[in-house]
Formats: sequence, structure tokens, C-alpha cells
Amino acid sequence: MKNNRSQDRLNDESPMNSKERVYRALEFQSPDRPPRDLWRLPGVDQSHADEVRDVLKRYPLDFTRPPFQYGKGRLEQGEQNRIGGYTDAWGCGWEVGEDGVIGEVKRPPLADWKALDQWKPPEEILRDADLSQVDEFCDNSEAFTLAGTNVNLFERMQFLRGTENLFMDIGYGVKQFDRLLEILRDYFCRELEMWAKTSVDAIVFFDDWGSQTGMLVAPDWFRTVFKPVYEEFAHIIKKAGKKVFMHSDGCIESILPDIIDIGVDALNAQLFCMDIEKIAKTYKGKLTFWGELDRQKILPFGTPDDVRQAVRRVRSALDDGIGGVIAQMEWGLKVPKQNILAAFEAWEA
Repeated sequence: MKNNRSQDRLNDESPMNSKERVYRALEFQSPDRPPRDLWRLPGVDQSHADEVRDVLKRYPLDFTRPPFQYGKGRLEQGEQNRIGGYTDAWGCGWEVGEDGVIGEVKRPPLADWKALDQWKPPEEILRDADLSQVDEFCDNSEAFTLAGTNVNLFERMQFLRGTENLFMDIGYGVKQFDRLLEILRDYFCRELEMWAKTSVDAIVFFDDWGSQTGMLVAPDWFRTVFKPVYEEFAHIIKKAGKKVFMHSDGCIESILPDIIDIGVDALNAQLFCMDIEKIAKTYKGKLTFWGELDRQKILPFGTPDDVRQAVRRVRSALDDGIGGVIAQMEWGLKVPKQNILAAFEAWEA
């Protein structure tokens, strides 16, 4: 089901609800305030549920995620986000050193390329997915509904092959790399097409392309190999009348023009790894910056005043009242509640 109601909302003179607020931010149509969004690591909800409820009561979010259930992967074993090891639906073996975090892949199933001949992606995840409640939820929600997919093409290749192995494959140009890329491209396109049939307002895909100081790969290689696939992802989403959201960690300033070309409407990126003021001068009005605040230093270790100053820096560069910015941050295990409150308070000032 397509969702083409954004222009109708923009022409509506009634008080602004969360859904319209987000659309106005994305379309540079002067929202009444920057929309709010808050990501939380699993451990925060596990151990600080009362604090989470208090924050959300004081600062309701403008984004929501619909109820759904992917199919059970036949290879899944163990418990995610708990100390120990588990195997995900793709056969990747993870180790978790601290409760409430995702962990790291230590046993990639395609560490030896010979395994690719027998390996298959988890079709049961899509085949048995239950999205039956999504449309009704979207139709009854005044918040902007975002479908959080499992689409993480470059990351999944690393999880399957092992990061060091994959970067060696890129350097040597091995043919199995292209074969795996095509298998995952097909799989993730089908996942996006599944979501495109629903009434969600936007669909997001993920991949981390940057280190703290620059790209993990040459920007030209990204443009040649991955940009065309992302353009295909964006086309599926936009053809269904939905907004395209993307996340990438790291310093990705060199590919921001490509992200805009791809058709991304909102980008979640580590702004504090980049030159925020330079980015604003070049890209403000062309892309909505879906957060974020510095979750490596300022949010976990700064004072509330440090957090307020960080918000003021982002707003000074990007928030001119027209839109194009979302008050988003991530609540990690070491982030005190008062810093989350200080951030939202500063976004309201």
C-alpha cells in the first residue's frame, strides 16, 4: 500500500502532529520544531526501563516503529545481547562481552570461500515474516512510521566473510566477492519490496562506511560498486511513495554528494566525526540530517552543559527553522539520563 499523503498534510491548516512535523522537516517546509527521535541500546531498556519511560513521557518521540515479526532463522542459536556466544540467522557466530550490546562476529561462515557453494541466505526470514498488523498500525498512528529493516549490505558481507578477509578480497578483486554481493543484493531488494507494500512512511537501510577520520574504502570504489545497488534500494522505496532513510557511522563527508544522488531523504551520521559547519554550508537544504549527537564522548562522559553546547552547535549550523534536521541521539549503556534530558531540552530552546 502506497503512502502519498505528505502533501495533503502540508496543505492542512490543522495543528501539527508528529507525522506532519517529520514530513515538513524532510521536505523543508518549516516544522514547528525539529522532530524528536531516540535510539536505545538493548541494555538500556533492560536495566533502565523506569528512566526510559520518564524521558519518553516528558519528551514524546515523533517517530514510531510498527509491530512486525520476521521469520525464525533455522541457524539461530543462543541469546542475543547477553554475555556469551550466539549464532544469527545467517550462520554468523557472535561473541558478546557485556550484557545489552550486540557483540562482534568471531566465526564468519564464509571465512573459506569454498563454503559459498553450499551457503544460502535465510529465505525463511522473509518467507515467514508477519507484517499483518503494520497497515492498521500506520493508519491509526499520528507519529511518523519508520520500517527498520535488516538491510545492511556491506556490513553483512563483513559478518559473513570476516572483515579482514573481505578487505583483502576488495584489494585483490576476487570473483567470489561479486557473487556474494549479487546474492545479497537480490535478497535485500526482496526485503525492501516486502516493506514497500505496507503503509509505513519511510524505510531505512544501514551500513557503516567510515572510520573516525575517513572512509574505510576509496570513495571511487564505493561509487562504482555500491552506489548503483543503493540507487536500486532507493528506487524501490521511492516508487512506493515512501521516504528513504539511511544510517552510516564514521567520517563519510566525501560521499555525502553520492548519498544525495542516491535519493536518500534523511541520513543518520556521526556529525561529530566531520566538519559540521562545512557540511551545513554545502549540503543544508539538500539532505535532512537525522541526528546525531556525539555518543562516543559527549553523551556518555560530558556534563549536561556539554550536551547542551553540542546541541547548540548542531542547531547553529543546520537548524534555520526551515527543516532538514532531526533531534536524534543514541542512548548507550554509559549515558546518564540527565544528558538525554539536557539534549532534548536544548532542542526545545
